[in-house]
Amino acid sequence: MADKLGIIALESAIKSGQKVDKILESWRGESFLIPCECPRFNSGEGKGIIKESVRDKDIYIMVDVCNNSLTYKMDGSLNRMSPDDNYQDLKRIIAACNGKASRITVIMPFLYESRQHRKTMRESLDCAVMLQELEAMGVHDIVTFDAHDPRMQNVVPLKGIENVSPALQFTQGLFTEYEDLKIDGEHLMFIAPDEGATERVVFLASLFGVNIGMFYKRRDYTTIVNGSNPIVAHDFCGSSVEGMDVIIIDDMIDSGGSMLDVARQLKDRGAKRIIIFATFGLFSRGFEKFDKAYEEGVFDKIFTTNLVYQKEEMLAKEYYFSINMERYIAAIIDTMNKGGSMSKLTKPAQRIKETVENYKKMSGIGD
Repeated sequence: MADKLGIIALESAIKSGQKVDKILESWRGESFLIPCECPRFNSGEGKGIIKESVRDKDIYIMVDVCNNSLTYKMDGSLNRMSPDDNYQDLKRIIAACNGKASRITVIMPFLYESRQHRKTMRESLDCAVMLQELEAMGVHDIVTFDAHDPRMQNVVPLKGIENVSPALQFTQGLFTEYEDLKIDGEHLMFIAPDEGATERVVFLASLFGVNIGMFYKRRDYTTIVNGSNPIVAHDFCGSSVEGMDVIIIDDMIDSGGSMLDVARQLKDRGAKRIIIFATFGLFSRGFEKFDKAYEEGVFDKIFTTNLVYQKEEMLAKEYYFSINMERYIAAIIDTMNKGGSMSKLTKPAQRIKETVENYKKMSGIGD
């Protein structure tokens, strides 16, 4: 028998948490949302407060470390919440559980500090430190999506890290938006914008039955700009894309410079339509260059999920398609709470394959 379920959504994820709870309520007939807050003192210090008992409950804590739309007052001035602030509030809420929950699972779609996942010099290894902190605080499982480097789970080998692929939802969104795709090796290709995205691309391409291409990022390792080595050039490895629809797949769009450079190169090589999949759309430097690239015909559509905070400006863009993940999160919570297998949810290969085959039959093309 499953333990009594409880969901705690931090302010950074409260809208998503409420929707997930409504879905679970429609399945199970009751609400599971436990209210919480993280008020701040004038000095900027804070505390976590849980407003209902969590004793002997199977607790799922939802947090969006990327939500920078939130603010708090410090010394009379407004500060925007950074990933560090959101992560600190997560630890406060875990601490407020006082060890009374039967199990704690953290649902953190964007894995905190996942881009600082390896050391190349005398530097911190922030993602590893975070995982070990959560383990020490009594967290049993972490659910994340499309981790920048899934090998980070090796840091805490005795704890569960569920790295969920949103590939099924992207496939469904793609087929909702496009009715004329020809799914074969002569008309469609998946593209990895760098070597780090290759595994994602190979996974989907193998299920679609099409070829892949890859770009190699040449960096200047003698210089550091904004915390990383600047990219000198993108070199393409793959067959001709002339006249083909191409889908670029990556885990995130940050500033977007690399993604647009790759798209331009593909367009120069004769690609027909360029579609972009990115699990997390951060758009940290705004949309001006995306608007310009879209007007120039560099790309056709951008798909990202609602796993992290979405800017209102982004949602209004003609070229943007939002992938809703809330029902999937509800299914993950429901499955974990009942002790079910997660393999079909974390990497739903069979469902993707069936979706592709159904699309081919319905469209009557690409056979």
